[in-house]
Amino acid sequence: MTAAALEETARRLLGEIGCEALAGQVRVRWNNRMRSTAGTAHGQSALISLNPKLLAFGPDEIDRTLRHEIAHLAARFRAGRRRIAPHGAEWKRACHDLGLGAEPRCHDLPLPRRRLAARHLYRCLECRAEVRRVRPFPRKVACLSCCRRFNGGRYHDRFRLVKTDLP
Repeated sequence: MTAAALEETARRLLGEIGCEALAGQVRVRWNNRMRSTAGTAHGQSALISLNPKLLAFGPDEIDRTLRHEIAHLAARFRAGRRRIAPHGAEWKRACHDLGLGAEPRCHDLPLPRRRLAARHLYRCLECRAEVRRVRPFPRKVACLSCCRRFNGGRYHDRFRLVKTDLP
């Protein structure tokens, strides 16, 4: 299956679910650098990258992965804002519209998994909960359980996670 054929399929599917403006922008590429991920969707550039290893799993798996990634683009487009939950309500609605039904957030293909060691440790000063991360948080982040318990689920600087040294 060529990238051009997949791109045409993506354009058709986006048009069918009412995302004509996005359909004119979407691009689909095979990415030889992908190892453990079946596909990714880049919202700002409307680019869908697919792992060439999908070819070994047949056209049905390629179509399913393409629809999964199209749903990410459509969800963001419909929401009209940059930040939405990656596999939240908007995405689930787009999956349903694309005929995926109860799509899982991750594939179950036998692609190799990569385990990276957490190099960043954050701690909530209120409840002492710890969060280990491979990459540092790019912005201020608060303890979700404390924010839910004491502030109605909204961010409060009092519950901000503080970066500490790994033991």
